[in-house]
Amino acid sequence: MKTLQVSDAAKRLADIESDGWAVHSQALAMSARGEDVILLSIGDPDFDTPADIIDVAARAMRSGRTHYSPSAGELQLRQAIARVETNTATHPCSIDEVVVFPGATAALYTALACVTNPGDEIVLADPMYVGYTAIFEALGLTPRFVNTDAENEFSLNIDDMIDAIDGSAPVALINTPHNPTGVIIDEADIGRLAAHCLEKGVWLVSDEVYSMFAYDRRHRSARFAVDSLDNIISIDCLSKSHAMSGWRIGWTLAPTALSSIIEEYAAASLFGSPQFIQDASAYALDTDQDSVEAMSKEYQRRAEAAYQGLSMCQGVSPIKPQAGMFVMLDVRGTGLDGWAFAQQLLDDQGVSVIPGGAFGKVSEGYVRVSLTQTVTVLEKAIERIDRFCKKIIRD
Repeated sequence: MKTLQVSDAAKRLADIESDGWAVHSQALAMSARGEDVILLSIGDPDFDTPADIIDVAARAMRSGRTHYSPSAGELQLRQAIARVETNTATHPCSIDEVVVFPGATAALYTALACVTNPGDEIVLADPMYVGYTAIFEALGLTPRFVNTDAENEFSLNIDDMIDAIDGSAPVALINTPHNPTGVIIDEADIGRLAAHCLEKGVWLVSDEVYSMFAYDRRHRSARFAVDSLDNIISIDCLSKSHAMSGWRIGWTLAPTALSSIIEEYAAASLFGSPQFIQDASAYALDTDQDSVEAMSKEYQRRAEAAYQGLSMCQGVSPIKPQAGMFVMLDVRGTGLDGWAFAQQLLDDQGVSVIPGGAFGKVSEGYVRVSLTQTVTVLEKAIERIDRFCKKIIRD
């Protein structure tokens, strides 16, 4: 019998070498067995979705909002997104620039699928969000990395990024605020980068899913920072800002002509998001800013507590984040790299973190510590981390 075919894209996904989620998956299994595990390994908010948002969704379901929706998204939600973007950027946003997706991952995948071909390169910073790897493999894209400066809090030299963009790669991708490092790219740097990309005929994709969780310095979106939107694609969602990760709502903002193409691709692959979820999402964007502000302040409080506590641990050194829900922890002083530190910390103390090497070569001597636990739980976890560090340094 002739062998049945499996696609090259599926094979590429199966061949991804490192599993950045292995420690997290092991920790979940341990927790399910009743073991005492503290999960600091995933960026899923521990807050419940605000009750008023849930109520809107429930009312929408009962009123019959359970049918197919337009592939670009429900008008009410697209209008809400356009209003938010118009109010926070220097360029007005039309609903024709907005396409709604079941989550930011689907939005980014579809946008890249519409502007790249298998074999293309994509320019971005190292480290990068671990979830990008599967998207790149599925689309047949090769990353062209620009190293950040780990010794300077993972700052990105925008001139290095510009030097790497010569027009041969059709897309450059920035993530600001950044996962895992919490770095915010200066608006002036975004403007310079966007202008250079436009000159070279390169799309600039800006992933801004942590945009509402900036702390001591203000985040400025790509749409705020640039002179021209002709080559700008923005990605955002409600997963983090409104504790709606399981609701799966994200979107793209792109020039109208490209948005039409993105919409057609979405119609072929996803065919819309649930009506009642979009109704609740529109409500969340229009009316629920108090909850967003409260969560942002709590993440900042946790970031400060984690930074102060980890600073007292032997052999490790935390980097204070500018935004987001993570702290990067330098573990090289323990004699371990991030992979070994994360695995041994889980085995010895029941605390799960993500190895920095899952995000790139620059961060191999680090681990990412999630802030998706209360301060009390974080303090308990830090006590265990300190105990572990003392033990391995002594040994």
